[in-house]
Amino acid sequence: MRAPARASLVRYAWLSISASVIVIGLKTGAYLITGSVGLLSDALESVTNLVAAVVALVVLTIAARPPDEEHAYGHDKAEYFSSGVEGGLILLAAVTIMYTAARRLLDPQPIEGVGLGLVIAIVASLINLGVARILMQAGKQHNSITLEADGHHLMTDVWTSVGVVVGVGAVALTGWHRLDPMIAIIVAANIIWSGFKLLQRSALGLLDTAVPLPERSQVMAILDAYAARDGVQFHALRTRQAASRRFVSVHVLVPGWWTVMHGHRLIEEIERDVCEALPGTTFFTHLEPLDDPLSFADQQLDREKFIQK
Repeated sequence: MRAPARASLVRYAWLSISASVIVIGLKTGAYLITGSVGLLSDALESVTNLVAAVVALVVLTIAARPPDEEHAYGHDKAEYFSSGVEGGLILLAAVTIMYTAARRLLDPQPIEGVGLGLVIAIVASLINLGVARILMQAGKQHNSITLEADGHHLMTDVWTSVGVVVGVGAVALTGWHRLDPMIAIIVAANIIWSGFKLLQRSALGLLDTAVPLPERSQVMAILDAYAARDGVQFHALRTRQAASRRFVSVHVLVPGWWTVMHGHRLIEEIERDVCEALPGTTFFTHLEPLDDPLSFADQQLDREKFIQK
């Protein structure tokens, strides 16, 4: 994806920031009206949403920069730091909610102004729901893990709010005040999984994980078609994902009598087909002669020593 397209994603970060500020104000007001620890926990999670949105803004700005001398492969990988921060903040919010709820469980307090407080909380949740859907859709469309992470983060906030609203409503109906912190603890336990998955995905991205199997299969199908047509071979196929960009490298083994021009034209065709099938792919090739034994000694990441006797 070209830099201008990546730069356009920054507007989604601003949308997330604006929504977070509004939602924090609404949820804080709902807590002050009701005194519900569940609503307080909900407001605390929204604070992490704001921090995460600011981080996303910074990271998307960095990721949009074109390659330079010190970062010849671009800056797309910066997005994994953002999703890692998001996952960590989700876990932090869950722990904070559990701690606050545990204290209220030991010392239950009555809830007041339930009707108005719940209406405000529902309005805040609807705002989060709308923005979350926009971010997740944009993240999938532009293959941006930052936007997807931010969208998932907001969705955890929505589910938290749903649980809190149900809990506060149940307290108002039953008069059982311990139900409020119990609901908050259950919701916090549920969102821990979302935070863990984001951290896992970020770690895998930073470790240069291969592109998904369906995409690798597309590359293999293209290579197999050329092998059948031209009598060439391929080995040392390697792929990695860097946020929205894919990197693919392969060694192309051709008959030794081919001219450089002939081999070059074949590689150009292969690269064209791969990049058309998988937009946003940077393709590297290494041309080798089929009849040279050295061509088969470099299939590992570190070239095996080849000693001619």
